[in-house]
Amino acid sequence: MPSEATDAYPYTSPLGTRYASAAMRKNFSDRTKFTTWRRLWIALAEGERELGLVIDGEPIREEQIEELRATADHLDLELAARYEKELRHDVMAHVHAWGESCPKARPIIHLGATSCYVGDNTDIIVMREGLRLLRGQLVGALRALSSFAREWKGLPTLGFTHFQPAQATTVGKRACLWIQDLLHDLEDLVALEENHLRFRGVKGTTGTQASFLELFEGDHDKVRELDRIVTEKMGFERTFGVTGQTYPRKLDYRVLAVLSSVCQSAHKFATDLRLLANKRELEEPFGKKQIGSSAMPWKRNPMRSERICALSRFVIELVGNAAHTAANQWLERTLDDSANRRLAIAEAFLATDAVLQLMIDVGSGLLVHPPIVAKHLGEELPFLASEAVLMEAVKRGGDRQDLHERIRVHSHAAAAEIKAGRRGDMRERLSADPAFADVAGDLDALLDGERYVGRAPEQVEEFLGAEVDPILARFADEAVADAEIRV
Repeated sequence: MPSEATDAYPYTSPLGTRYASAAMRKNFSDRTKFTTWRRLWIALAEGERELGLVIDGEPIREEQIEELRATADHLDLELAARYEKELRHDVMAHVHAWGESCPKARPIIHLGATSCYVGDNTDIIVMREGLRLLRGQLVGALRALSSFAREWKGLPTLGFTHFQPAQATTVGKRACLWIQDLLHDLEDLVALEENHLRFRGVKGTTGTQASFLELFEGDHDKVRELDRIVTEKMGFERTFGVTGQTYPRKLDYRVLAVLSSVCQSAHKFATDLRLLANKRELEEPFGKKQIGSSAMPWKRNPMRSERICALSRFVIELVGNAAHTAANQWLERTLDDSANRRLAIAEAFLATDAVLQLMIDVGSGLLVHPPIVAKHLGEELPFLASEAVLMEAVKRGGDRQDLHERIRVHSHAAAAEIKAGRRGDMRERLSADPAFADVAGDLDALLDGERYVGRAPEQVEEFLGAEVDPILARFADEAVADAEIRV
């Protein structure tokens, strides 16, 4: 809770005020956190009542449970803050604050539990919902880029290795590289949800369930059943088999590693787009009144892609926090994880959310400039096609070694022209060389970009049809179509 001293100068994270979506901000809000604590306390009390727990000779009464349910959403954060200032304990502050509004139920709030019962289980619940939100955004980004890839599957473009001209590809095929990375991220996210995201459950102070065994007078079956009941009530199928006071902090690392992977893919996409924007081949969408530069009115800076890179880099670096926290959990638990996790987990989700919102926005409005794409490919095709020209000339009776040497000399001379700031003249040199007279009339066909893209158009259709379309169909109802971009 903020203190009175800091209330006069509140700091608000840009992730909350500028970047993340309303849904993700709500998921990591104080209201969601503390109402989830209350849901957990209610589930615990219900389970204890169902199992016949007797306190001071009396069973838990239904009217006590009803009082908890009726007041569950009536948060008084100011009262809780006053209690925390006095007690120096956030969970007990909320136990006392809630107890004031439900006096009959006050004795059964937090019965047998430790702070990590509400704290850790809430973290897992919030992360589960965060992953669900990110899953829909990932599917939305995949859908946007898949449509783009299909539309431009056959447009030849200059390929690059080492950011130097290489063999031709197609605009759509290049987009499939971005899609494949995101597809793998989605697979990892789903596997995390289905296989590794377990509930902490009802485990007690050091994970031994000793306090609950005491409450149930040594009845192990009832303690196990309480764990199962609460787990089911909170929508989980499995708990961690053993814990210390906390759930294993390796889970945080696994979650943030998936978020990091998503952001690595997004960074690659945005970096490629920034490079292509410099060459004026592709551009991100640009608003009618958008200002590219305060000093240079003509600028169309790829600011959304730059923001993707900036936020992605932030998330990638946050993974180290989770790794160190997991490595530094002493014995059954140490509290030096708490402050770090409050920052690292929430901000990783909020930033990844912002990144995917931007990816949906950019991917849905990508602009292609085919004349520029064709121009750049055409400038390099005489070089890229030299082997095909050589082979065709040999087929028509030319001497391979002589022709190879002539192409080598011509290519170096043409490259020197380009480096001198003049137009490359490789095509003209080949046309004027008598040794290539037999193929001069076929140079247009030999220098057709579509001749050099291999199976790129077919690969696009095969890849999308076999791997992407089934995923899009599976998660069709979750796909986020409209990005929430505030700045």
